[in-house]
Amino acid sequence: MPEDPTSDVRLLAPAQVGEVLGVSVDEVMALVHEGRLRGMRVGAPARWRIDGASVSEYLDEQAEEARRMALWRQSQNASFPELWGTGQVRNPD
Repeated sequence: MPEDPTSDVRLLAPAQVGEVLGVSVDEVMALVHEGRLRGMRVGAPARWRIDGASVSEYLDEQAEEARRMALWRQSQNASFPELWGTGQVRNPD
């Protein structure tokens, strides 16, 4: 019998996502409305639920952005002699 493709879908309440991200429920809902998190209204009465995989993807994107910003800051602090290998080094390690 084939496996149900929806069996591994995990839906989280906005409050749960807020705890994971360390932000308020309003900020979570803003991320949903901006399209940065995938959310849907389910049940009766309809309540917002956030796709757990989108939370993981969002965290991965944030980590990558932080990594790139750190590299950018590091490159801004490098002097030309450090980059090209000649002359005086401004900030030796």
